[in-house]
Amino acid sequence: MRVVGTVSVGFVVTQLDVTIVNIALARIATDLHANVAGLQWIVDAYTLAFAVLMLSGGVLGDRYGARRMYAAGLVAFALASLACGLAANPALLIAARALQGAGAAAMLPNSLALLNEACRHERSLRARAVGFWTAAGAISIAAGPIAGGLLIAAFGWRSIFLVNLPLCAAGLAATLAWIPASRNASSVAANPAANDTNTAGAPAQRPRSLDLRGQLLAIVALTAFTGAVIEWRPLGFAHWAVWGGFVLALAAGAAFIALEARIEAPMLPLAMLRNRIFSTAVLFGVCVNLTYYGTVFVLALFLQHARGQSPLQAGLTFIPLTGGFLLSNIASGHVVARYGTRLPMIGGALVAGLGYALLIPVSANTPLIALLAAFLLIPSGMGLAVPAMTTTVLASVEPARAGTASALLNTARQAGGAVGVAAFGAFTGSGAAAQVVSGLHADTAISAMLLLVAACLAWSMRADSTAPPRSTSRARAPRVRENARANQS
Repeated sequence: MRVVGTVSVGFVVTQLDVTIVNIALARIATDLHANVAGLQWIVDAYTLAFAVLMLSGGVLGDRYGARRMYAAGLVAFALASLACGLAANPALLIAARALQGAGAAAMLPNSLALLNEACRHERSLRARAVGFWTAAGAISIAAGPIAGGLLIAAFGWRSIFLVNLPLCAAGLAATLAWIPASRNASSVAANPAANDTNTAGAPAQRPRSLDLRGQLLAIVALTAFTGAVIEWRPLGFAHWAVWGGFVLALAAGAAFIALEARIEAPMLPLAMLRNRIFSTAVLFGVCVNLTYYGTVFVLALFLQHARGQSPLQAGLTFIPLTGGFLLSNIASGHVVARYGTRLPMIGGALVAGLGYALLIPVSANTPLIALLAAFLLIPSGMGLAVPAMTTTVLASVEPARAGTASALLNTARQAGGAVGVAAFGAFTGSGAAAQVVSGLHADTAISAMLLLVAACLAWSMRADSTAPPRSTSRARAPRVRENARANQS
């Protein structure tokens, strides 16, 4: 439990900063004179840097040790949070948020790799540990608006970033005290070309470099695409910066895939994507994050711009999200251990999709009590599905590739979240009350449809590849079954 608690600190701070800033957007816009597009960049600078650098964070963890990279990420995140708290204008805040994303990219994949290492001999234990780990992150996402409202009311919007300093310090102390060095760290550092096993069971060499060309192309592709989506509404598609952004994103994305397919040590191991179970779970995660990140951004504007709530009142409105995440994430570990991952993913997606559908007809005058069912169903469904999805990913790859697999999963999820904020935020126009309400209607309708797609994706996975082990009494048996399934995939 000490390992779970320690690695959860990193997950908490990385996920907290995904949503805590949303509740401060109105105050930031006033103090720093930022428009809606600027606010979208403040949110997406973090998620974009998080997404495009996470694969490198996972590769570094696989090569030099997850513990070392996790600790470095905590330090970087704390320093970037201090810069956010001191930012004097939108440009500086956006830059500091990008640095936060870089620190988060080092932390998140390696926190999951450390958890996987600690539970490597027992699949049912790993399912429960992942449930608690995911619960910590999910609760922090849901609690972000609440904590943000309380902090803003007491200390101002800058406090939402400064609060990360003591959290990171505690996480660093616990890491140094309680987490042993990764088993492969010393051998890999001494011999980066040591053999590994890929998802198909064939020998593969560890990467010798960070694939800087691939990293640059990924940054260009994701940033250009997200920027074009953000600026589409205010500038119009005919503007050169918008259509040019889409063209640049397409070209950079194609070049990235071509590069990764031919180099010896790619940043993105395309062999993993040929594993059907793995790729389906990743796409499922994209749907979940795109809908939730985009909806939270729009809901924060809806509660404050359309309903006229203060940051504290808006934050308190999100309280039902916390309870839903807490109960469903903890329950998910037990459900996965008993029924496998497929059924919780299907059921969770359908429940969350129903929650989004209930928000489609809301207006500025809708009583808050009418939002309660949706605010409970969305986190309940997500909390049931996400731990199952994460367990599916870990079970589909070899332990030595856990850091890279986790990074690839969370890269896709964070990229989906950035696109969700950009796309759904564009529906709100200039941020006027009527535009925010209409944007919320479009957002929730699209979200409900995407979650239905996610349920279909989970249904398409083979039931025998996501079923629980028959027995967990012997340490080696679950690992053998997992390897066989991964190799067959």
